[in-house]
Amino acid sequence: MTHRKIRQPELQSWLPRLLLAAIFLIAFLRAQTSVQAQSAAGQPSKAASSQAASTKTNSASARPSGSAAGSTNGNAQVKDQNGSYTITTVVNEVNLIFTVSGKHGDFIRNLTEKDFTLLDNDMPPAAVYSFTQETDLPLRVGLLVDTSSSIRERFQFEQNAAIEFLLSVLRPRIDKAFVMGFDVTPDITQGFSNNGYLLSNGIRQLSPGGGTALYDAVYTACHNQMLPLLGASPIRKVIILLSDGDDNQSHATLDDAVKMCQRANTAIYSISTNDSPSRDRGDDILMAMSEVTGGRAFYPARMEDVSKAFQKIQQELRSQYSLVYKPADFKADGAFRPIYLTTYNRKYKVRVQKGYFAPRSPQ
Repeated sequence: MTHRKIRQPELQSWLPRLLLAAIFLIAFLRAQTSVQAQSAAGQPSKAASSQAASTKTNSASARPSGSAAGSTNGNAQVKDQNGSYTITTVVNEVNLIFTVSGKHGDFIRNLTEKDFTLLDNDMPPAAVYSFTQETDLPLRVGLLVDTSSSIRERFQFEQNAAIEFLLSVLRPRIDKAFVMGFDVTPDITQGFSNNGYLLSNGIRQLSPGGGTALYDAVYTACHNQMLPLLGASPIRKVIILLSDGDDNQSHATLDDAVKMCQRANTAIYSISTNDSPSRDRGDDILMAMSEVTGGRAFYPARMEDVSKAFQKIQQELRSQYSLVYKPADFKADGAFRPIYLTTYNRKYKVRVQKGYFAPRSPQ
């Protein structure tokens, strides 16, 4: 192999050509980079377009599993930074939590969907998504204790029974409760917590006072504590109400209190503190509030029966059914939709909320 030496004159003649070629190459690369940047700014890439289309499809077809009665219906458009829209559709569904008992109050388990008939706003459901026996739903419990002067005699015993109930029913890291006392005004002595010491201390802080604003207390508890929980993962929301049922101070009415419980999808379990030998008007009010919200009323004749009432409530909260369905002819207009649920076996009694308020479509 021979090697040709480039003489100095030849090298000098090639240098301008090489320099000119380098300048053209650099200019070409800069132009290409500019064109690609403009294209990316004005139009998303194929991969990005495909991902956005996939997001829209998944959002439109997803069905949530929330516990709120009557989930939101309608389409909501969200505009991102690139100016494109994502359409999110939430399918309507109702999650009914209910219990079934025999004529002696014993709980009936192991029933199936075929054992029930359901009407929502006088129509059968359009579809049933699931039917299960729920025994492990997370609990959100509101303990409402009447601290008016009329319950002074049994107050300490009722405090002890309430503490025992919360300590036994709440599971660590799963269930939570809050404590509210009420006489003329409602007073939360402990917010939502699963700390037994804090909840016990909240109950111990309660002391008998003056008049009774029962409806205000129930309304406030549902509006301020339970209503914000709508849309969360499936939970069971209940109010445990210790009162004689008499109200002489409220600004809210009985109807206001019940409707707020229905909006918050919260059941009332009431324990009467009336120690007279016969039931009175207050007991009937407790019965009405419990029945319409899907709870239950108890009337302990003796102090010892208060603890038994708490035990029955605890058992009932772990012996429930869940029915998730899509209502027929649903309109997200905020209207009340009555519910009728019963078993074909007339010996059984179904305790379920009597209806719910449909949500309003997002604007």
